[in-house]
Amino acid sequence: MINLFNFETYNIDTSQFTHILHDKVVTEFETMFANYVGAKYACGISSATNAIYLIFQDKCLVVKVPSMIPPVVVNAIVTNHKNLVEFYDDVTWIGNPYILHTFDDYKVIDSAQYVQKNQFKNTANDEDLMVFSFYPTKPISSCDGGMIVSNDKSKIDWFRAAVHNGTTPGTNSWDRKILFPGYKMYLSSIQAYIAMNNLLLYDNKIKEIDHIRNYYNMQLGYSNTSSHLYTIRVRNNKDFLSYMKSKDIQCGIHYEPLHLNEVYNKYAINRKSLPLTEEAANKIVSIPFHWKLTLSEVSDVCHTIKAY
Repeated sequence: MINLFNFETYNIDTSQFTHILHDKVVTEFETMFANYVGAKYACGISSATNAIYLIFQDKCLVVKVPSMIPPVVVNAIVTNHKNLVEFYDDVTWIGNPYILHTFDDYKVIDSAQYVQKNQFKNTANDEDLMVFSFYPTKPISSCDGGMIVSNDKSKIDWFRAAVHNGTTPGTNSWDRKILFPGYKMYLSSIQAYIAMNNLLLYDNKIKEIDHIRNYYNMQLGYSNTSSHLYTIRVRNNKDFLSYMKSKDIQCGIHYEPLHLNEVYNKYAINRKSLPLTEEAANKIVSIPFHWKLTLSEVSDVCHTIKAY
């Protein structure tokens, strides 16, 4: 089977940690990741979903989101029962960063599907927040986890307290001072360890992915730029998935339109048709795209697509 994603495997000796949940490997990884994306400060968090939840908690907002998006994004926005969403018609963001919301003096950039060296430095303002995901299928993978980066120290200090049960920093839990009711949402030692090792591989990984993407673009006639997902359009994506599976090639659909979902309609201020999204929902499909693909496998994928 030619797999859609590649999952790195690690044998972890937990005896190397002085604390299984928040050892110094977490702060080491926060510093390393912040330096990589060109930000001054970073806060590790248990998931990118929780990062978005904290950003929008205790707000009363209408947040505009693409309809074709992972449900976890909308969940994180609306589960405080104060925010609403406005779905809009865009599928070009898939595999790339996008502006999730603009507050009065800063914006929130969802970069769960995209990591590039110095991207915060090159594309964001000092006061902005940029959110990353370490979900197993993401560019920098782990057993889930996420990161919020910014050049605004006061914002990151608040997140560091919030994810550690609302307490001040401290080596021992009994040394921490309670500042406010917070959350147990910190990045664990194991999550940080795996993500840090994958970050060390990332530059070589991206070089291989660039070669694969260029080959796909040349063979299939696309000009895709994402380093996370390679999507194409077919007549019927569910029929295509079945066909490719019969040829031992795993593909996927990213994502279902949420404006057509009864659950999320309750939280949406608009009920209008989104024609670009609705058409794409039946046609867009993701094909195998990861750094461990061989030239032979990539060639087989292209030949099978052309045969379909």
